[in-house]
Amino acid sequence: MSAHVLENILILPSGFKESLTATQVAQAIKIGISKALPQASIRAIPIPDGGEHTAFILAQQTYGRIINKTVTGPLGQPIDAHFAMLGGAFSNIAVIEVAAAAGLKLIPFDKRNPMQTTSYGVGELIIAAINEGARKIILGCGDSGISDGGMGALQALGVKITDHSQRDIPYGGEYLNQVNQIDYSGLVPQLHDYQINLILALNPFNILCGPKGVAPVFAPQKGASAQQVKQLSEGFEHWAEQLKMNHRNAISHFDFAYGMGTGASGGLGAGLAAIGAQLCPRFDVLLGKDLLGYDLDQEIKRADLIITAEGAIDCQTLKGKVPAEVAARAAQFNKPVIALAGTLAHDAECVYDIGIHAISSIMSSPMSLQQAIEQSEELVIQASERLMKSVILGMKIAERRKMAV
Repeated sequence: MSAHVLENILILPSGFKESLTATQVAQAIKIGISKALPQASIRAIPIPDGGEHTAFILAQQTYGRIINKTVTGPLGQPIDAHFAMLGGAFSNIAVIEVAAAAGLKLIPFDKRNPMQTTSYGVGELIIAAINEGARKIILGCGDSGISDGGMGALQALGVKITDHSQRDIPYGGEYLNQVNQIDYSGLVPQLHDYQINLILALNPFNILCGPKGVAPVFAPQKGASAQQVKQLSEGFEHWAEQLKMNHRNAISHFDFAYGMGTGASGGLGAGLAAIGAQLCPRFDVLLGKDLLGYDLDQEIKRADLIITAEGAIDCQTLKGKVPAEVAARAAQFNKPVIALAGTLAHDAECVYDIGIHAISSIMSSPMSLQQAIEQSEELVIQASERLMKSVILGMKIAERRKMAV
């Protein structure tokens, strides 16, 4: 095998939900590859996708700081959350992860019920960022455990949401069908007067309503039964209609039911769009070279091999997930891409159609989800070493065939 063929290996993973952050996955893959190919130049770049660890990645890249804050958690209890104030030229920009205040990881398995969880703490983090001096707030939508349409976040921000009897709507998606009036007059002044640029970095494929809406697609992952999915779907349709009827003038023509990203984070996209938030494809926001401090496309162009990763690879991967974004960028330069995953679904091979050339699971033997989570770092290291040895073997076979011709 020619020594120069794999001189530069680029690692571009997302995190493994409820297990490893993107930074931890990147470092574990790097360790495994180094064991198989110690002479290679390996660049490991964790990809911020709006979910867990996004604020930490961007704070580190811009020499910013993490600010801790106690807020209302998804079950209504006080929790320790955080957000980032970026550094340098971006010192007036805050980055908030929805997951920090309303993440699925914050909800014990036996208490997962999206009918009752709230986004209230997300609104509290937005207020904290405003009080910290932020003029622009990037809200990363990912890894959430909520399905309340952003109702809780709006309530935390001063929006009064009431039923037919003028009573405040309680926490949770269970009560979306009861909304009758939305009053924005109490909205925090900076947002009421559009002094703050509020940007939601989200998956544009996630919409609020319909058969491909957030309830049927994501609510089961958050603990919803079939009956609850039906109830949430009906609730979101009612919520979208109420947002349309009770709109602020600036967003009178917005499509709350089927607009791009309205279903992000359990419908938070739709709720915050009602107060003027911009819903933007997450990688357009988060992967700019100004924030990252490097040009990702140039890093890809220099690489001989690219390895990406996510917790589960299935046909949802095609819809705005990190491996799909990496593959699309790599295709511009005809670069080979391999994807590692915690699990491979029965339809995982669909990713071959988007420029991922090989896929591999980190699990080498049957094990429970809990075991996989507990051993995930070592599993990623071992899988990366096995993967790279297979790549090296394949290249040796190809070179011997070439020499024999």
